[in-house]
Amino acid sequence: MNENVFKWDSKVCIPKEGSFIKLKEDKTLEIPHNPIIPYIEGDGIGPEIVPVMHKVLNSAVKKAYNGSKVIYWVEALAGDKAEKNGLERMPEATLEILKQSVVSIKGPLGTPVGKPGKSLNSILRQSMDFYSAIRPVYYLGQPSPIPDAGRVNVTVFRENSDDVYMSIEYMPKSDGAKKVREFFINEMGVKSDAIPEDAGITVKPMSEFKTKRHVRKAFRYAIENNKKSIAVAGKGNIMKATEGAFMNWAFEVAKEDEFKDKISAGPVAGNQIKLSKVITDQMLMQLVLKPDAYDVIITQNLNGDYISDLASALVGGPGFVPSGNIGDGYALFESTHGVGMDIAGKGMANPLSITLSGAMMLEYIGFKEAADLIYKAVKSVIEQRKGTSDMFYGFKKMGKEATELKTAEFGEAILIEI
Repeated sequence: MNENVFKWDSKVCIPKEGSFIKLKEDKTLEIPHNPIIPYIEGDGIGPEIVPVMHKVLNSAVKKAYNGSKVIYWVEALAGDKAEKNGLERMPEATLEILKQSVVSIKGPLGTPVGKPGKSLNSILRQSMDFYSAIRPVYYLGQPSPIPDAGRVNVTVFRENSDDVYMSIEYMPKSDGAKKVREFFINEMGVKSDAIPEDAGITVKPMSEFKTKRHVRKAFRYAIENNKKSIAVAGKGNIMKATEGAFMNWAFEVAKEDEFKDKISAGPVAGNQIKLSKVITDQMLMQLVLKPDAYDVIITQNLNGDYISDLASALVGGPGFVPSGNIGDGYALFESTHGVGMDIAGKGMANPLSITLSGAMMLEYIGFKEAADLIYKAVKSVIEQRKGTSDMFYGFKKMGKEATELKTAEFGEAILIEI
């Protein structure tokens, strides 16, 4: 185990050698050279991929800064590991340390299907108001289902704090569902056959304030990174009061003083960024047919899940895509994929999503030189066609020879290239 990785021991262990990142009044960060970064190992394959991430980031930071900067990792519990230690699936102590540290990272956490209760991922994303999920999807040379996958270079901005993920739900035949149904029929004039007696009901809130702050973050990203095109995606032609409003609010933001000369919904002049509306089903189709059509996609919570997963599939799957949940200063980075219970403990898990999320986190805290070392090292290993079984069989289907590595071995191969 790395000496700067502090495991949970009846409580979160805070290293005396480390310092907490501070959130200033203007919501910018004060980053020490020895930041304390909490991590949640996660469920399923989490305990296999997170240690790889630690080793890769530690090595890159050490090489980039020759020991003048060090990350101190402290474990916080959630999910299955929390339950095994007699805690709730999302302990208050975990939320407290994530808030105190400002920036953190986590592996995959499972959510029971078809049972009441909020997703742990949703709880975390809402805990410090991480209102934008940012997923940059790019190609590093791995096996891909489409030709010329290098055309894919898109960043999906998924709104995190609205939509059906708020878990305002009433299970079928429950008292709550009955009350809501009666209200809509008796008070709102909804026809009774529109909501059958045995219907489950989910409420889909979407607000102007939450939408506009999310859109501003995406616009600033596009401007800072010299992007050329932005699409606002949603099913606004059907859900006019929610997704339609979201799309309209985004175009209102484009008219604000900060953006009106830099982003254009009409003819583009000079270095202006082109802004357009795209219906969700059209966006999903265009991602396959013309993956290079858009640089940035801004969308709602549920659609963001679909769109980012499809975009990820174009470059080989979510195992190759990083993700960051970012609010006003606070940030939680995470692996994009699920818990992978079918391969857990077999050494088959691909550690790239959590590792690239770690590199994305390094960029966020200003450790850009270390992040660049990771990107170059990962690309180099993939170019050698070395990787976990998903990559090995992917290359094999393409008729290319490759070397199959276990999860930890893949991590060691990346370390050699740093």
